Amino acid sequence: MDWLGAVVRFVVSAIVLLVVGFIVPGFQMIGFWNALLAALVIAALGWVIEATFGKSVSPYNRGLVGFLVSAIVIWATQFVVPGMQVGILGALLAAFIIGVIDLFVPTAVR
Repeated sequence: MDWLGAVVRFVVSAIVLLVVGFIVPGFQMIGFWNALLAALVIAALGWVIEATFGKSVSPYNRGLVGFLVSAIVIWATQFVVPGMQVGILGALLAAFIIGVIDLFVPTAVR
């Protein structure tokens, strides 16, 4: 049943990315499948950063460093996911909105 929870988290993360793409200027997401791919890439990049630098720079750590790392991860994801375009301001706003949404709908996948 653990794999089902992971699938649900990725689907919720993709939906959150689609909503953020609709709300945030400078953040464009095209299609559910690209949003799902973006959720996978964001999770992978977050895992690599956390494994390399520790939890203090993780998006899970809600300090300023964690917020900035989240924005950088979101911005860098555009280079892997086709149809995703993110400006620096869009990445900062998206990291903020995703953080707020995550307070109410925790996804554990970023």
